[in-house]
Amino acid sequence: MTATTADVWLPFPAEEIDGLPDGPNYLFWNGGPDFPADPADCAYYVVPYMQGPEVAQRPLAAMSGVQVVQTLSAGIDHVEPGLSLLPAGVRLCNAKGVHEASTAELTLALILASLRGFPGFVHGQDEEEWRSGFYPALADKSVLIVGYGSIGSAIEDRLAPFECARVARVARSARTTARGPVHTLDDLPALLPEADVVILSTPLNPSTQGLVGADFLAAMPDGALLVNVARGGVVDTKALLAELESGRLRAALDVTDPEPLPQGHPLWHAPNVLITPHVGGSTSAFEPRAKRLLAAQLTRFAAGEPVRNVVVTTG
Repeated sequence: MTATTADVWLPFPAEEIDGLPDGPNYLFWNGGPDFPADPADCAYYVVPYMQGPEVAQRPLAAMSGVQVVQTLSAGIDHVEPGLSLLPAGVRLCNAKGVHEASTAELTLALILASLRGFPGFVHGQDEEEWRSGFYPALADKSVLIVGYGSIGSAIEDRLAPFECARVARVARSARTTARGPVHTLDDLPALLPEADVVILSTPLNPSTQGLVGADFLAAMPDGALLVNVARGGVVDTKALLAELESGRLRAALDVTDPEPLPQGHPLWHAPNVLITPHVGGSTSAFEPRAKRLLAAQLTRFAAGEPVRNVVVTTG
């Protein structure tokens, strides 16, 4: 089986993607109960978007000939547990370049809505109440971005016009950017007490699972806002609930643990929290950018060139 004759599983019909190379056998599968063909014949598997880990991993054990697994998400935690089922040398690629703009937009929306009291205004409109008053501004606030990859950088791009007092950056590795230094996780105890707004945009992996626990939250100053556009598992929900219910901290969450957040969960009605249902990347920008990514990746694959955005190679 060569790249130019291989089966490629796509979550969009091939005729809807401009620029796909001729040669591969394109098959549509978006998580339905029946596979479009024998998974053993699939060489390039594009994981259905936002269908959950069970769907993402379902065909992996039978994909004995797969060469590339491509997510349409920035995160890979919904696929990674199934990588042990694959042969050595399979490349797992993420969707870098697809979600940065939409996730950064939502991040700013969550910050501004939370600081300026929009949830209360919406409830006031429902009750025909004129809830005027003074509210915090983003201007002159100190912001900390935890997870300074492409999404974290896109968030800072959009923070630039808002006249923040300072933006600090944290990532796995220290480095210097045009905007300033990037610190490591070890520097969090020194950075958190100065942060009025803490933005989480880090991947979920063993080093970030439960990163935002009681000690992390206790280090944040009174009245600070925690914004999570990463993964729910980065935050210890019980510890966050304790801080919200005490009234000391505020939160704006696009992701939760558990997720979806079940009915009756105390986080729904905790004070000082704004929740959106994991819609950071779910915008009109997703589909055209995802299709452009797939056309570019499959053109490289069919030509025998290295694919981009490789985050894991099985071994």
